[in-house]
Amino acid sequence: MSDLAPALEAVLMVVDEPAAETDLARVLGRTPQEVADALRELADAYTAEGRGFELRRVAGGWRYYTRPAHAAAVEAYVLDGRQARLTQAALETLAVVAYRQPVSRSRVSAVRGVNCDGVMRTLLQRGLVEETGAEPETGAILYRTTNYFLERMGLRGLDELPELAPFLPEADAVEPDSLEGVPSFDPDQDEGPGRGGPADEETTEV
Repeated sequence: MSDLAPALEAVLMVVDEPAAETDLARVLGRTPQEVADALRELADAYTAEGRGFELRRVAGGWRYYTRPAHAAAVEAYVLDGRQARLTQAALETLAVVAYRQPVSRSRVSAVRGVNCDGVMRTLLQRGLVEETGAEPETGAILYRTTNYFLERMGLRGLDELPELAPFLPEADAVEPDSLEGVPSFDPDQDEGPGRGGPADEETTEV
């Protein structure tokens, strides 16, 4: 399995829907059987090590989930986060959504270079972003800012946002479309700072 396991972990950290074995195999240049075996080994290893998360096969694909045994801890953290100020990571993610909406979580992650799932959940909980349909090509859920966002920002409409969009990279240039919303990349290409790295942590207040 060697380099296949960490490559699978990196991709699964940024998907916004269960990733099919065939898509993972195509992206990573491996056979579906090799990917299937590696995924099952990872899932068994997480269970044996007693990790707080699990790799689960659902809806014809694979995705990370927190374990039910730790639901109380996750709930307490999420509820407590509603009263906390937004972190730098949340503000950056909110800016990407505001300027690139409607946009999927995987595309936001591609623009920022880190997994934004946790931050996006925080923004949803705060009522600053909301779901707005799905991408026709991939089926990935799209997000946009809310009226509450405009209210908090003191804006009458999105046309009053500062002219910052030209300085943000185009999502299509960062993450080409794939059939199942799985990020396409060259596993042998050197990654820049933050690419494929850990997820943002909602800990430091600004």
